[in-house]
This record gives sequence, C-alpha cells and structure tokens, in this order.
Amino acid sequence: MTLFDLSGYLAQKRRSIEAALQECLRFALSENSRLREAMAYSLMAGGKRMRPILCIAAAESVGGSQDDVMAGACAIEMIHTYSLIHDDLPAMDDDALRRGKPTCHMAFDEASAILAGDALLTLAFEVLASDRFFRSHHPKRTLEAVRILSHAAGLAGMIQGQMEDIAAEGAFLTFDQLRHLHNLKTGALIEASAEIGATLGGGSSRQVRLLKNYAKDLGLAFQVIDDVLNVEGDPAVMGKAAGTDQIKKKNTYPALMGVSESKNFAKKCIESALHSLSDFDNKTNSLRAIAMYVIERKR
Repeated sequence: MTLFDLSGYLAQKRRSIEAALQECLRFALSENSRLREAMAYSLMAGGKRMRPILCIAAAESVGGSQDDVMAGACAIEMIHTYSLIHDDLPAMDDDALRRGKPTCHMAFDEASAILAGDALLTLAFEVLASDRFFRSHHPKRTLEAVRILSHAAGLAGMIQGQMEDIAAEGAFLTFDQLRHLHNLKTGALIEASAEIGATLGGGSSRQVRLLKNYAKDLGLAFQVIDDVLNVEGDPAVMGKAAGTDQIKKKNTYPALMGVSESKNFAKKCIESALHSLSDFDNKTNSLRAIAMYVIERKR
C-alpha cells in the first residue's frame, strides 16, 4: 500500500483554491481600488488554506468533486480571512504581524481594514449563493450550505466565540469553558467546512454527521496545537510572534494543562477524529492525512 502524498495534495488544492479566489475578486471588483487592494492583500497572503481544502476533501470522501464545492470552499476562506482582519484590529487582538507580513490595518489603515473585512464577509455569501461565480446544479444543497455557513460564522459560532474570548481575558476558565469557547471561535468554521463539503458533495445524512464529528475533533486539536505553538513555536517558521498569549493573559490549554498534557489531549482529539472515518473507504485518505498533519504541524 502506498502512502498518501499529502504535500502534493495540499499544493494542488491550494493552487486551485487561490486561482478561484482571484477570479472571485476580479468578478466582484472589476476595477482596481483601495478596497480591492486591501481585500486581496489579506485574502491572497498565503496561509494553509486548511478550511477550503477540508471542504473539498469532505466532498471527495462522499463521491463529490472539487467543482461541486469550489463556491463553498471560496466562501469559507473569505469568512476566515475577514475574521483574521478584524481579530488583528487594535480593538481586538491589536496584532501588527500576520503570516509574516504587516496586518491589514497596518498595511492600509483601520477604516480600510474594517471595510475589507466587511466586504469579504458579504462577498462570501454572494459567491456561495450566486451563479455569477460558480454554477450550482443543486439549489437545495446550496441553500443548506448557506444556512450552515451563516450559523457557524454568526451568533451561534465564531462571533460569539470571539466575544467570549474577549470577555475571558484576565479571568480563569475551566477546561470545559475553554473547550466551549474554542468550539465556537475556531471550531465552528472548521466543522462547517467539512459539513458544507459533504452536503454539496451529495453525502448522506449519516455521512454528513460523521464528517462533521471528524471536523469537530480536528478543530479542537488544531486550536490546542495553535496554543502550544504560541508557547514553543519558532516565529520565523510561523510568520507571527510567539508568547503573545501569555503576555495578554489569554486562556489557553498550555496555561491550564501544561504543554505536555496539551499535546496528549490533542492526540486524543485526533484519535477520535480518525474513528469517525472508520466506516469510510479510501476516499477519506486525504482526511486521515490532514488529521496527522494538524498534530505534527510547526506553524
């Protein structure tokens, strides 16, 4: 049995996703403007593209194709990028560096960064719902994908998680409270990525549920490792400063459990994620490889 070529898979998917994102920006804003520059600056700044890749991999695991879900993949990455732009603002995390480059508000200004984030948020739903960008052959699946994404990005997901994170600064959270916060702030969009992929790919209700469970565990492991890297990661590799969580007195898994126990907990999350794939065939080899990548990543 040959090993799955994850690096090749990720590289190919990134190229396809980034080409599609460029097309979305070109169609949405045909003329160059400061707003388009600010949007493109953050959207095309690189990054792992984990969420849209997860969306595509989930679709492929249920027999769907990349073309079936590219609208969903692009919409998810736009939502993710908008959240990063706003998280970096002085009123939020006040970060000056993102992916090794000045953050959007540092490269442009606060007003432009806010509007660029707002524009990406609204463009995401236009891309997902409109035939202007990618033709959908399954309107009901598209409508369900819109529901999933709006739920994950809104009051019941990412926005609420960010609010709870801000409110928790300087306070002590229990393990359950911290896990709940991260399930909202980080996990909700990762969970939605797999759920949207499986939905647009034509998966059964059981397949969608199992892949959603997989992504929930994957998202939790991702956040735990993110916290660990903030303690012991190499800023040159990560493209951002380390040690900022401790300076800001943020609630993190290493602060609560220690680095070693945090790593062990992340491994257990990955084991649970892989268990959710046990009933699938080799179409989920990409998802299995992604799970191992999350636990082993250095940035």
